[in-house]
Amino acid sequence: MNAKSNLKSIKRLLLIFIISLAVSGATAMPIDPELQLLLPAVPSHSSAGAWGHKVLHSYQAVRQYAPFLLYGYDWLAFAHFVIAILFIGPYKDPVKNSWVIQFGLIACVLVVPFAMVFGAVRGIPFWWRLIDCSFGVLGFAVLYPCYKKSKG
Repeated sequence: MNAKSNLKSIKRLLLIFIISLAVSGATAMPIDPELQLLLPAVPSHSSAGAWGHKVLHSYQAVRQYAPFLLYGYDWLAFAHFVIAILFIGPYKDPVKNSWVIQFGLIACVLVVPFAMVFGAVRGIPFWWRLIDCSFGVLGFAVLYPCYKKSKG
């Protein structure tokens, strides 16, 4: 594969990564309407339905009694946006900014132990922790080819 084709491939993958991070961040804030929209499609007697209703009712209780705690969702979204912006550097020049891609790879790897350990501590169901882990795995799958191609 030639350098021009490598660069095009890297840019396409990085654009997917940037957009995915931004969309993920944007979905961190409107939890109530998202759950209200999704829950009718999930059988309430299933573990996913029961978990979704628990999350919705807990979110609503926190919103009513301690809305300042929801500021954490806002910061979660902010972090996604900032990290997405960070990847504009490699999008412009993947060779010069390969350290950002390395940073992203490390972050993706760290998602797995973080989700497993702290998810267990917080009582998150195992199947949901696997979903969280999938973001790290998918992110790694997108970034690793970028890293390899940026090395020539």
